[in-house]
Amino acid sequence: MDTVPQRRIAVAATGQQALDAGLAVAADGGNAVDAALATAFTALATEPGMVSFGGGAYVSVWLADEDPVVVDGNVEMPGRGVEASRFGRGVREVRTDYGGGVTMHAGHGSVATPGIIPAFAVAAERYAALPWARLVSPAATAARRYPMGSAASRYLAFVADTLFAEDAEAHALVTGEGGAVLSGGEERSNTALADTLDRLATEGPALFTTGDVARALVSTMAEHDGLVTLEDLAAYQPVVRPAHLSTVGAWTVAVNPPPAVGGPMLAVMLEELARRGDWSWDDVIEIQRAVLSYRTSIHDLSEDLEADGVDLLARVGEHGLSALRGSSSTANVSAVDSDGNACTITMSSGYSAGLVIPGTGILLNNALGEVELNRLGVHALAPGTRLASNMAPTTARAEPGRVLAIGSPGADRITTALMLVLGQGCLHDRDLQAAIAAPRVHVRVVEEHGEAGFVVEHEADDEIMAAVQRAGLPGHEYPEPHMYFGGVGAAAVSPSGELQAAGDARREAATGVSD
Repeated sequence: MDTVPQRRIAVAATGQQALDAGLAVAADGGNAVDAALATAFTALATEPGMVSFGGGAYVSVWLADEDPVVVDGNVEMPGRGVEASRFGRGVREVRTDYGGGVTMHAGHGSVATPGIIPAFAVAAERYAALPWARLVSPAATAARRYPMGSAASRYLAFVADTLFAEDAEAHALVTGEGGAVLSGGEERSNTALADTLDRLATEGPALFTTGDVARALVSTMAEHDGLVTLEDLAAYQPVVRPAHLSTVGAWTVAVNPPPAVGGPMLAVMLEELARRGDWSWDDVIEIQRAVLSYRTSIHDLSEDLEADGVDLLARVGEHGLSALRGSSSTANVSAVDSDGNACTITMSSGYSAGLVIPGTGILLNNALGEVELNRLGVHALAPGTRLASNMAPTTARAEPGRVLAIGSPGADRITTALMLVLGQGCLHDRDLQAAIAAPRVHVRVVEEHGEAGFVVEHEADDEIMAAVQRAGLPGHEYPEPHMYFGGVGAAAVSPSGELQAAGDARREAATGVSD
């Protein structure tokens, strides 16, 4: 009897345990989607403060013989069946020096309806090859013993005693003995989460939507002026959307479509780079300035993100950039396999609500409290509305046989980081690792006397500095590569069938290819 060759897999992950979980599925016949999901489950279990099962995600899938899709598992506005007096309550302001100074809202009223588990369940059922329990179990094992990641420890050093101060159970998960600041590499354990994941593996995703975890979440929400109800959890539905396709040089690039914000913004930036061909740093600054200014004035105040996103893509597709004139706590995993399948997952819990679902080990999101994503107000949206998101997990293909899965964490720097890496790789044909390591630029929109102003944040580079001066904009130079500019992770298949994974030194990364 002929034997079927084992499928090989390449994975870009957030840490070694997550990488091992993703690569191990190859031996059991898993594909790129299995690898990405197993990696993501483990990252969620071992990156406290950065991401959690109480947040949202997008799963971008491009199977070799199918059209690309994105499973939208982003968080939703809760509050179905809640009396009107509860809206506007349950939040507190937190100020931190993280990221040069961030003001956010935390507390039970900042928690949006989570979507990660429902989205992963849909992706597993439709596109994975292995059973649900096989994908979840490595995360349960990892939660019992894992090293604190360096990116998480840097973030928690700023927020552990402020953001997490009002929930002792949550505070204990992000600090050491006696509340000490955790160092990167310090061993940790979350046995409550491990037990929860053991149940998730055997009982399935209903545990989080209608089962014990759902009821524990709703109970603590009701006790502390939160808005998430059983009706919200039962009504939540992941949405499988056709990916938005852009032509970037020889590549077809698939991004998450509206109502997501990150995908459309990235598509517009890449399409404009492609129009300019041999682009320069001057082009990068001009394009980012135009696109991010548009986003601030239109998308951030939108009451219909899907309609505004479709309009943006249509107008820019027809008229180019001229048509526009008028979380940090995120993680990304990417995987490809030797059959040409690609999957990228980007996950976010905002800056974290500083709270845990009692007894479960699950930290909660503060998506309603992210000021930059809720400029209309903390509780302004109608229950059931998908929130805005910068996440932009991306897949791409080019002849002959080239495949790419790529994404990044980094709040509004996600799109600009991916713009530069894809712009160099797809248009300048630069090596993937070299494109990730190259210096970054991000045009930050700032409010000045009620009007939009701009600061060009950039890493040290003489050509970038000269372009900033020619643009006549203030600049802020980071002397070393910095996690402010995201942490791009990518996996690729070459025309010869060789698999490659590449990670970003700006943020903890682990990459590998199965045997």
